[in-house]
Amino acid sequence: MNIKSLTKNQGFSLGLVCIFLIFQMIANVVKAAPESLAPLVETVSPAVVNITTSTTVAAPVGPQGIVPEGSPFEDLFRDFQDRNGGKGAPRNSSALGSGFVISSDGYVITNNHVIEDADEIRIEFRDGMELEAKVVGVDKNVDIALLKVEHKEELPFVQFGDSDISKVGDWVMAVGNPLGQGFSVSVGIISARNRELSGAYDDYIQTDAAINRGNSGGPLFNMDGKVIGVNTAILSPNGGSIGIGFSMSSNVVAPVVDQLREFGEVRRGWLGVNIGNVTEDMAEALGLADTSGAIVLDVFDGPALDAGLKSMDIIISFDGQDVGSSGELVRLVGKTAVGKTVDAIVVREGAKQTLSITLGQRPDPDALAQRQQIPPKQEEAPETILGMSLLEITDVQRKEMELPSDSTGLIVMQVEEESVAFEKGIRPGDIISDVGQKAVSTLDDFVSRIDETKSSGRESILLLVRRDGQPRFVVLPIEG
Repeated sequence: MNIKSLTKNQGFSLGLVCIFLIFQMIANVVKAAPESLAPLVETVSPAVVNITTSTTVAAPVGPQGIVPEGSPFEDLFRDFQDRNGGKGAPRNSSALGSGFVISSDGYVITNNHVIEDADEIRIEFRDGMELEAKVVGVDKNVDIALLKVEHKEELPFVQFGDSDISKVGDWVMAVGNPLGQGFSVSVGIISARNRELSGAYDDYIQTDAAINRGNSGGPLFNMDGKVIGVNTAILSPNGGSIGIGFSMSSNVVAPVVDQLREFGEVRRGWLGVNIGNVTEDMAEALGLADTSGAIVLDVFDGPALDAGLKSMDIIISFDGQDVGSSGELVRLVGKTAVGKTVDAIVVREGAKQTLSITLGQRPDPDALAQRQQIPPKQEEAPETILGMSLLEITDVQRKEMELPSDSTGLIVMQVEEESVAFEKGIRPGDIISDVGQKAVSTLDDFVSRIDETKSSGRESILLLVRRDGQPRFVVLPIEG
């Protein structure tokens, strides 16, 4: 065989190898989707339930809603109602949803909005068995309710999986009772992760598996038959599925369920801070490499204050986990046990510090409002800086301007209309409490912070500005 024919044969062999590899890749992709989901459905379906609720709704008093008030027919309808029992009979309102059993002794999970205000809750299994359920506890923050049914025999159940290892593109299966049609299965993929809709503790899995009304509270399974989400919401212009459904991730739900089983309520960890995201201009003003972390606006009377956390600190790590945003920190704190002592790494004035914080229990909203009082500082007189005429807050200003007794910092008296400060929305009456990650109580403090910022080579400075007690960050260029 000559060299020319050998090269030709080698090329032919190489081509066959390439074709084989291509077919192998296609085969691997096909394998990602099982030939049939029937075995998986048969395994998990006994634990998936339909939920029916009944609520008694009082009948309206008088002819409201039937005829306009003051109508000549008003007396006629009132006489008719009087002859038929006066107020009229109350009526029953029913709702449908889905759920799933998580233990052999009858604990069932669904959405809170499925069973909220219900007088009666009934659970129907796929084999037709019906049981009455009682509410163990609910968490409105993540729209989860834990129910309990009693049965003399052990019930089929499913288990939670680790939603954090699920990836965009993974196959998932939604099971439930869409539109009251009974047991139904739909399949799709994970379209997105870590979606936030409206709650502080949101961590939704987005999927294109069909989710409709009635699927609420049902499970979202991975291909191992583990629950990685609780189907909760859809995005739709018409009320039906358009392939954008949301399931609250199992790693949010599972700790909530554990606490509901143990305490009948959720006891979330609490720092006692008001936080926000770090923006690009904030990062530039503070000399940060990126926008990771959560910046502290306020520190209230609570665990964070006791640990030495300050306004304008940037929390970049909490309990050994990196903090990417304020929402991420809220979720990390919320799922940390009350009373646990954790290390938080903060960036303060360009340097990292580690604080040890013992978490408290998040108070109810009314108690929280009473505790959110900013600790006091100092006082002095006026000057124009960065286009703002500033005055040190004294007892005189607090009284004349009816400021809170704990107001500290510099009060803005005037703002030059051609200044960047005016363009950024700073107005007379605003209070500047922090400059460049440090509290200010005198004009000298402000000037010193500007000098320090210039010395560091940065061209802008970060202010914490308060209006009517509400804080916000403003980045201003340093002039001169």
